[in-house]
This record gives sequence, structure tokens and C-alpha cells, in this order.
Amino acid sequence: MAARRLPSQNGGGAARPRPKMAARRGAMAAEGPSSLLALSAAAVSRSMAALEPDVWGLSTQPVWRKLWDDVMKTRPPNSENITCWRKKFLETFFSNVLHGVLDVSSDWRLNDHHFSPLLHSSPHVTQLTLCNMLQGAVELTAEHNQKVLENLASSLQILKFQHLLSSDQSIRRSLVLLLHRLIHHGSVSQVSMYSWPVPDTVLLVLILSMSAGFWRSGNALAYHSSPCGLCREEGNTQSQESTREQPEREWSDGENLKGSCRAPKEADVQVEVNGPGAGPGQNSGLSGLSFPLQNQAYEEASSKVSCDHTSIQGGSSPPCCSEQLSCRPVLRKSRRRLKSAVGKKRRCLRRSRGLCADPDDLYDFVFTVAREDNSGLLDKNSITEGENTGNWTSSSTGSPCSGNAGCKKRGGSAGIVSLKAAHRFRSVSTLELFSIPLTGDTCRTLSKLLSSWVSLENLVLSYNGLGANIFCILSGLRALSRHPDCHLRVVRVSDVFSHMPCMELVHCILSAFPQLHTLSVSFDLKNQLEGNRPEGNPSCSDAEIPESCLEQLEIRFPREPLHTMFLLPVLKASKSLQQLSLDSAALPSSQELGLLLQALKECNPSLKKLSFHDVNLADHQKEVLLLLQDPILQEITFSFCRLFESCTTEFLTEIINTVKRNSSLKSLRLPGNRLGNHRLVALADIFSEDSSSSLCQLDVSSNCIKPDGLLEFTKKLEGHIQQRGGQIQFTHLRLFQNWLDQDAETAQEALRRLKAVCSVVNDSWDSSQAFADYISVM
Repeated sequence: MAARRLPSQNGGGAARPRPKMAARRGAMAAEGPSSLLALSAAAVSRSMAALEPDVWGLSTQPVWRKLWDDVMKTRPPNSENITCWRKKFLETFFSNVLHGVLDVSSDWRLNDHHFSPLLHSSPHVTQLTLCNMLQGAVELTAEHNQKVLENLASSLQILKFQHLLSSDQSIRRSLVLLLHRLIHHGSVSQVSMYSWPVPDTVLLVLILSMSAGFWRSGNALAYHSSPCGLCREEGNTQSQESTREQPEREWSDGENLKGSCRAPKEADVQVEVNGPGAGPGQNSGLSGLSFPLQNQAYEEASSKVSCDHTSIQGGSSPPCCSEQLSCRPVLRKSRRRLKSAVGKKRRCLRRSRGLCADPDDLYDFVFTVAREDNSGLLDKNSITEGENTGNWTSSSTGSPCSGNAGCKKRGGSAGIVSLKAAHRFRSVSTLELFSIPLTGDTCRTLSKLLSSWVSLENLVLSYNGLGANIFCILSGLRALSRHPDCHLRVVRVSDVFSHMPCMELVHCILSAFPQLHTLSVSFDLKNQLEGNRPEGNPSCSDAEIPESCLEQLEIRFPREPLHTMFLLPVLKASKSLQQLSLDSAALPSSQELGLLLQALKECNPSLKKLSFHDVNLADHQKEVLLLLQDPILQEITFSFCRLFESCTTEFLTEIINTVKRNSSLKSLRLPGNRLGNHRLVALADIFSEDSSSSLCQLDVSSNCIKPDGLLEFTKKLEGHIQQRGGQIQFTHLRLFQNWLDQDAETAQEALRRLKAVCSVVNDSWDSSQAFADYISVM
């Protein structure tokens, strides 16, 4: 049937996930060797992109495009940018089936009990979005989808969370299993979270902590009532290494000589978690999740040490018995400190097997919260006996926010669990948080995670309402910068209000991370309390910036004046700068732009792309012409810069002649500059017979262009191409948000003729929205 042929076209049903661990190799060996057909299909699937054009001389893209139309029955967004319809179809197919959007029984090709949609498409899924109540996480961790999860662990690279809601106990348990498998023992390298207006604090910090690779030391997650085989494999390997390193400690079959530690058992500890706001008897998500005890030290500590030892920050056991023995005095000392700090001794409810309640309580591990005066985040009455109140202490002295006034609570100390004792698993290299409000407590936890997240390469914090908590984030980043293995290369920070001047923030980040390749700082509005910085956070404006590796710098000013004197140290330190973007900056004087251009010429000889957005350049015609003459710049953007607001015919002619003489300029973007019809027609002369221009891309979006003007431009362009014998480098024209709906027939003719010359990107836009702009142009 077609249902079986569909996956075989791409090798989905035959390909086996590439084993990463010895446990997985053993499991596959037990299943028997793969058939020649299966191996061939897997090889063809992996090399499909090269086989189609280079070997077969054909493409299956039209087939997958038709499958999309037949099965999905929707027009995909940004279809013009889709380069591989096979990948697009399989990923969307998997997601729609997983979330119940697509009913396979409705299509005769898919309605076959021999066909498993999730299993067959999972090897080709590289990014996945989980949303709402995390139903997808529950489905993927179900026992019947164990093979699907194994496939995803090999293929999935990007995991996204969107529009999340509060979740119950079973859902959180499923999420923990999913993150552990896909991140700690999988291939996920990027975690992104979007649009979470009222985040569940424990759930959010759980995702952040597991993305950073932190989980309880010495414990393995249970999967369907059996230990995580991958964790157990690693644990056994570590135990063997420890034994080899310490030959004087000998172990018999399950018994410790001299009784120092007991034999390892496959005993489980039930974890009961009470989240913020949970009343007595309520669990926040991981109650009942079992964790096998992997080492003797943990069991010894559980049976012989008072349960007040759970106050040890991190709440997890050392990796070997000898270390546990050496830690016993520390345990007793910590217990005494806890008594004085908390004021009471916690009771410990022992299980029938004689073990303490698991001190690695999820809530205590990922997040401890000191009460805020007005936040209402935590009600003291919600702290029940089932919670590990021993960890409700102030930050350890090793916290990056310790002693930082910008990170302290109003009326209390910040409560952050130390992660030193936590087991460190594989972590992601990209973290993105979009439109997720971060409270002070969450920022302190994120700061703590960032301080040792050495694998992190890309950090994006967008519209998180940081406010003064930006200093706490900076504290964590500074701690991270001191790690020799730090890999951070891209930082993007954007928000509505700025709590410090943009250039000061740029100085702070670059002085700590000269190895950054990309830095983007963007704010919409200036905070009226910007000058009132928390105590203990001195200004970074005077910080010396060492020579940096910065290649791309983007700054969006909240209507701040652009003072070249503050930007100059950054430009001088960034000899490798290739892209500079300045947005919404006010030029305090007519000389300021000239000083900037002079600084760029002297300090940044490698600059290839320069962009101005929403910067009034109406009175800076001389500087604009100087930029267009630059022999190094390859891409120049003047976006909504009022370039032609008071433009004379002479200035327009100078622009055209300057571009005609510049053979290095490849892209000119002029959106939102009120070109109108007659100026657009004049721009066609850039491609005249006597032009030496190498311009490939022209963007004239949002420029009040009408269909008749576009048609006249097209005819003039065709004439120039004919004069040049058809030789022209112009390849792309962007026409977004112009008034092409006013005469559909003329617009269609112009677009048809243009598409024979170059690639045209436009949209269906209601021009009535721009009536006011039209009046101003007239």
C-alpha cells in the first residue's frame, strides 16, 4: 500500500538510530543484524540531498510538495523560503500527528494498522515544538512510543516550548523523562521557549536546569519502572574507574568489607514534590517518580545519617563510597548550621524498606525561593512537611549573585540552591527565551546556571521584563567568562525598558567576553529610573575593552542620542567587525554621523554590512553619498531613514551615479523612505549600459509604489538589459507593503514581466492602511 511506500521513499521505516552508548549497541545486537535492504535504505536516506541532483539528475521535491497539498491541505507559511519539501513535510507530519491536528484515519494512504506515523517519520525530525499542556511530552514518553523516543534522541536538534500552561504531576514526570532522554542522552543542542505570559516557576526552572545539564547526582531516571539504561551504563563505568583508581578498597559480592558501605540495591525512592502554592497533600509534578540508588554511599547516608543532611546544597551524593566517608564530618557540621538557621529539626518519614525520603527533592534541587514582600509567589503556609525546608536558606557564597545588591530581594536574601554536588549531564549550546517574564528568583537561578554553563554558545533573552535583574544576569555571565572552557559566542538581549544605557551594557558584555562573535542589544523605551542603579553595581562605561573577536554588532537605542565617543572604544577593540546595525538612534548634531563614518574607516577595515534603521538622515545627504562611495561595504541599509523626505532631483541623481560607479556594493535596501513612483523609475538607471554597478539586491518595500510606477520601472529595466545584451547581475527585488492592490491587472503584468528578469518577493497588502503616508507624499 501507499502507506507503506511513503516512508520507504525516504528510508524512514528502515533507518535505525545510530547508537551512541554501549547499552544501546547491546540492545540492537539482541534484535539481530539489520537486513541489506534496511542498511541500503538508511544510506540512501542520509544521502538523499546529494543523490538527487548529482547521481540521479532528478528531484523528488515536486512529489513531496504534492504530498503536502494532499495530506496537510494548507498553504505553509513562507513557502517561498522552503528549500527541502521532504524535510518540511516529514517534520510537520510528525508534529501534526503528535498533537492530534492530523487524523491519519482520514487518509486512505495512511489508514493502515501496519503503519506507525510517529515511528516512520521520527528519524527525520530535527526540530519539535511542544505547547499548551505538554500533551506531546506525555505521548512521546508513553511505553508504546519508546522506539520513537530513541529515534528522536538521535535526530532531534531543536526543542521548542510555546504557550505553555501549568501542568499536573503526571505531565511533569513525562517532561522530565523527555528532557533527560533528548538532552542528557540525545542530540538536542537548542532549547527555545516562547510566549509564556504567566510562567509556572517550578516548570520553567526545571526546563532551564535540565537544559544546563544539571540533575541529581548518583541517581538515574527511571523509564517505565526500570532504571535509565544509559545512566546505569555510565554509573557502572564510573564505578569501575573509581575502583581501579583506589585498589586498596576491595568489594565482595554485595557486601562491603569492614561494613563501611552496603551493597548496591535496585531500590527506588519515591519523590514527592510540592511546588509553590501547593497545599498539603498536593504534588507539583514528580510524585511517584522512582530513582534507583546507584551507589552504596547514598544508601549508607540514608540509613545512618540523620535526615537533616538534606540541607546540604545540591542534595545529592558523592560519586563513590570513599568520598562519602570523608564527607561525614561535613554532613554533621551542615546539620548543626541548619538547626540554627531554620530553627527546627525536620522529621523524616522512612519508607518500609528503611530509607529516608529522597533528599534530592526536585523542587529543592532546581529552585528554592526566599519570600518576596509583594510577589505573592510563595505562601509560607504552603511549605508542608513533605517539602525539604532545609534548603530554604540564603545563597551560598559561591553564587554569582552573592553580595550583589542588584540581585538581592526586597526584605530577604536570595534563595538559590548550590549546584556543586549535582551530577552534570550533557547540556544544550543554545538557549532562547522569548516573551517570558523572569522574576527576581528566576533570574537568580538562571544566573547561577549561566555561571558554569561552559557549553553555551548562543544566549537569547528577548522581552523578559528584566529591569534591574539585568545586573544579576550580567553577574552570572561574568562568572562564566572566567571559565577557560567557556564557548559563548552569541549574546542577544532585548526588552521594552532599558535599565542601563545601551552603550554601557555593550561595554559590560564585551569587556567580559572579548571572544564574542555577535552581540545584539535592543530596547524600545528608556526607563525613567535608569540612573538609579542598585548598590554594588558600578558603571561599566569606563571598563577597558580588550581586543575582541566581534564580527556583528547590533544596537537598538531607546531614542537615545548616538554619541560616537561612547561607541569609539567598541569600534577600536573590534578590528574584525563585519556587520554594524544602528537602530532608533538620535543624532545630536550634524557632525556626529561624520565622526562615526571617520571612525569606521579608521578602525574597521573589514566592515561589509552597515545598517541604519529609523535614524533621521534627511539632513545628512553628504554622509549618505560618502557611504555609497565606500569601496569596502557590500550591503547598505537605510530603513525608514526619511532619506527622500526633502530630496531634490540633484540629490537623487547623485545617488544613482554614485551607485553606478561602485562595483563593490551588492545590496541596497531602502524600505520606508517614500520613494514614490517617479523616484523608483529613476533608480532603474543604476542598471544602464554605462554602469559598472554589481548590485544584486534592491529593497524598495513600504515606499508608496503604485502599479503604474512599477510597470514603468519594469519597462525601463527591460530596456537597459536589452542594451547590455542580457548581461545583468540584478537578481532580487523586494516589494513588501506597497500599493499594488490599487490596480490588480497592471500590478500582475508588471510582476509577470519582472519575474522574467529577477526574483520578486512581494505580499498582498491593504494599502488603505497607508492613507496618511500617501497624503504626506502627495
